[in-house]
Amino acid sequence: MLTERQNKILKEIVERYIKDPTPVGSKTLSKTIKTSSATIRNEMMALEELGLLEKTHTSSGRVPSEAGYRYYVDNLMELKKMNAEDMLKLQVVFKNQQLALSDVITKSLQVISDMMNYTTVVLGSTSHENLLKQIEVIPIDESSMIVIIVTDKGHVEHKNMKLQDVSLDEVQKTVSLINNLISGTPIDEVSNKLEFEIKPIIGNYVKQHEQLYNAFYHVFNDFTTDAVNVVGRNKMLEQPEFSSNIEKIKKVFNKLEDKDLLKSIEEDEDNNIKVYIGNESNIDSDVTVIKTKFKSGNEEGTIAIIGPKRMEYDRVVGMLEYMKENIER
Repeated sequence: MLTERQNKILKEIVERYIKDPTPVGSKTLSKTIKTSSATIRNEMMALEELGLLEKTHTSSGRVPSEAGYRYYVDNLMELKKMNAEDMLKLQVVFKNQQLALSDVITKSLQVISDMMNYTTVVLGSTSHENLLKQIEVIPIDESSMIVIIVTDKGHVEHKNMKLQDVSLDEVQKTVSLINNLISGTPIDEVSNKLEFEIKPIIGNYVKQHEQLYNAFYHVFNDFTTDAVNVVGRNKMLEQPEFSSNIEKIKKVFNKLEDKDLLKSIEEDEDNNIKVYIGNESNIDSDVTVIKTKFKSGNEEGTIAIIGPKRMEYDRVVGMLEYMKENIER
């Protein structure tokens, strides 16, 4: 258990380092913590021995360790209320009645990403209320095309599809069959409908029925199961921890492209806000992931904010709480 003075020193060092990633020295701290530099140095040494602070090679100051950030989040952090400007930007999105919930979530995460220069992710948002309105197909070349999926809530998704030696006429017949028989089906039930209502009869309409059925089945299956949307991936480049380290940014970018890794963020069943610091994030030792689950009607998923280990924890947690509250409202 830390003393009151040690708590003050650790809190001050963490919050200063979050704002400015340069080591914090005792002289700097003595200006706000009314204690001599010598006393503060002794306390900093004690905190270093406890594994809560680290000393860099280039300065006599200290920086928070991974354990130091964890102690700060669990014991010292005071939640920061959203300011009026941030709240207004998000309210504009949440009050737009023309947007489907999935679009509201994505647009609000875009706002947060732009405000904070962090990467944001929404995972596993599936809907029983979004109904399939129609699908369309746009040919790219002889073997590639784009399938456009439109829901009744106005949500539009594009998926690439490849076929071999199948005429456009057969593709269009399959599209008409799906639109006539499955339009109005909840999105998360479309794959089942394809299997039990389209598969038995598609051979009556098209020659390459097996290839066409499999292609459209995979398109819809991907649409409902691979719900991973990463917003602001390039924001990592604006963080000093990564901007000058090409190998590190390549590693982080590869992790952010790994859907299986990102989907593991939502695996636990805890609905509270969870904070994964450094190595806990499974992305990088300099990365933090803060996430929470949401449930609104029949839609549920996980929203996460990914940033540097010296993330503005108090502000991010406050924003996620605000988002969760508005989504579930």
